[in-house]
Amino acid sequence: MNLSTNNEIDIVRASSTKINDIDFDNLVFGNIFTDHMLICDFKDGKWQKPTIKPYEPFLLDPSAKVFHYGQAIFEGMKAYKDNNDDVWLFRPDENFDRFNKSAKRMAMPEVPEEVFLGGLHEILKIEKDWVKKGKGNTLYIRPFMIATGTGVVAAPSSQYRFMIILSPAKAYYSGEVKVIIAEHYSRAANGGIGAAKAAGNYSAQFYPTKLANEQGFQQIIWTDDATHTKLEEAGTMNVFFRINDTLFTAPSSERILDGVTRKSIIALAEKEGIDIQVRSVLVWELVEAAKNGTLKEIFGAGTAAVINPIVGFSYKDEYFELPKLEDSVALKLKDKLTNIQYKLEEDTFGWTVKI
Repeated sequence: MNLSTNNEIDIVRASSTKINDIDFDNLVFGNIFTDHMLICDFKDGKWQKPTIKPYEPFLLDPSAKVFHYGQAIFEGMKAYKDNNDDVWLFRPDENFDRFNKSAKRMAMPEVPEEVFLGGLHEILKIEKDWVKKGKGNTLYIRPFMIATGTGVVAAPSSQYRFMIILSPAKAYYSGEVKVIIAEHYSRAANGGIGAAKAAGNYSAQFYPTKLANEQGFQQIIWTDDATHTKLEEAGTMNVFFRINDTLFTAPSSERILDGVTRKSIIALAEKEGIDIQVRSVLVWELVEAAKNGTLKEIFGAGTAAVINPIVGFSYKDEYFELPKLEDSVALKLKDKLTNIQYKLEEDTFGWTVKI
């Protein structure tokens, strides 16, 4: 191993690389990780010096509070390589801000910009060869923080670990996606942690999603916890509905994650002259639109999948197939967004950041 420093970060380089053993044409999302990871610990009331070191397991005490009280948050980001071999990030400031909003909601310490963004830039410089050229190829970035303090008293931890790991990726979902509208289970509740990107939000979805899978559906469109009449998110993504020529999406709230892709789609739609309304969409509106033929598209939006069209939905045991369109707004917006991310079109929004 080779030890070096940039004054702000200690760097321990791996003695060899596993990149030549990876089949980049047949990646399973989130299963392969790069040679290095970033670690920064919080203890004695302050953040310590970050370290970039070889990717490896690490030990935790069995009483670490992450195991018992679920103090764990994360972000999802991607790096892209353009045709000139330059590596780019997409709106990393939004992920940084949201990460610290999640930290605050979960009674965890906020991560300094020089650790989160500065550390991210440094590790991407080291792992730039893992970012492959070509539309569809990305390096998925997973910043996360866990409570590492010990003891089983139900109270916030006094110690935490912030990490960044990287995984080469292609498409997140493959094949057609059919969804079922939730009538009983909820993703989040008012006053809860739905707006935080907390690990517990996702584990709570696994069981109802398993039930949906058993019925032949890939995901759930979540509804509000109080009345189950408002459409909120699709699986792990924000969700959009196109009725006639108007695009609808729910407003962010205590229950709904303020997605970076969601915000970008709204801005792109407005620029493209697409009528878009940010308001609560009711289940009966969607069912009525499906029955009278005015429902044209439903699609999920998130970092991992970018935009994922939904081919049909079920509600109260009635299934509604969506029309197959040549003028899909979802695919048009996905193409526009990914062209900006891969630097194939001018970024007039100032969203992209060069490494």
